[in-house]
Amino acid sequence: MDNFTPISALLGGALIGTAASIMLYFNGRIAGISGIYGGLLRPTPGDTAWRATFVGGLLLGGLALALFAPDTIAPPSTRSLLATALAGLLVGVGVRMGNGCTSGHGVCGLSRFSRRSLVATGSFMATGFATASLLHLWLGGVL
Repeated sequence: MDNFTPISALLGGALIGTAASIMLYFNGRIAGISGIYGGLLRPTPGDTAWRATFVGGLLLGGLALALFAPDTIAPPSTRSLLATALAGLLVGVGVRMGNGCTSGHGVCGLSRFSRRSLVATGSFMATGFATASLLHLWLGGVL
């Protein structure tokens, strides 16, 4: 929270909301990252170009930030590769169980007043808070 600035947070949120709205309005698609990426892993004919463009834009945006404002990128994690892989696997399992991720449910679903997304987002957040707290208590942040 040392670098938190309300203006940049507000602008970032507005950009995310605008992008999600444009995606829904012009393409009729929810801007859920896991669904978009998953569609690249199991491609449907005629449905790959926009997905690749979307994912490519995310990667290029991160690369541009790293090149032009490197101080805004966090240092690499000190976690082990095993811990990182396990965390990624658990997130993937949770995404499949919840039929979507925080971008699909938390950003797009909540803005559409979806009850299902409200429950999913509450579950994501509660599970994340509990897991982080328990790991910190049990392992003292060692993992």
